[in-house]
Amino acid sequence: MNLMIREMHASDKPRERLLTYGADKLNNQELLAIIINSGSKDESSLTLANRIIKDFKTIRDLRDITYQELTSLKGIGQVKAISILAMVELAVRMHTHSLEEEVYIKSPEDVSLLLMEKLRYYQQEHFVVLYLSTKNMVIHQNTLFKGSLNTSIVHPREIYKEAVKRSAAAIICAHNHPSGDPTPSQEDIEVTKRLKDCGELIGIDFLDHIIIGSGKYLSLKEMNYIT
Repeated sequence: MNLMIREMHASDKPRERLLTYGADKLNNQELLAIIINSGSKDESSLTLANRIIKDFKTIRDLRDITYQELTSLKGIGQVKAISILAMVELAVRMHTHSLEEEVYIKSPEDVSLLLMEKLRYYQQEHFVVLYLSTKNMVIHQNTLFKGSLNTSIVHPREIYKEAVKRSAAAIICAHNHPSGDPTPSQEDIEVTKRLKDCGELIGIDFLDHIIIGSGKYLSLKEMNYIT
């Protein structure tokens, strides 16, 4: 039978352990149990947290979980699912720049600093567009497409429609490679050239296309695919 939190010795309860030893001494299950807050009549929040984490290869995989996936789990209702999703999003934002700050893009490295932690762990490709002012300040960031990158899924009209709406002077595109290898594919190169050509017609600068891998990135401009 599962031991309920209220039946545990005080030194074994996640909240009490955090107060006594500090958050850094708690394991992933204990931290998630605190976020979940309460269990059910059948199991404690700690047992529930153990069951959730057990389904993942690593704790990083939790960042991709959806509301639907969470609420399909026994013991996870709307309130607990929302708390977990908010915690995951806050953790991601803590490792990236916030667009509440003024972020200027002066190099491919700046794009990497902005997007690396957001994109590097995704299990499918996410195509992100940064919309820039005349001084290359990021005025908007949008994930427009998800899935394998190809010329049929990446629509220039959607990208540049948003640019016009935001009065952007330039754009930079970025997407991740779930394999961790940022080497551009032929599709990546074709998409880049197509977006560059469309930008020239509209009068909006297409500055770069950054591919994010596992802790590393490549700039198609630096590889001379954009001139």
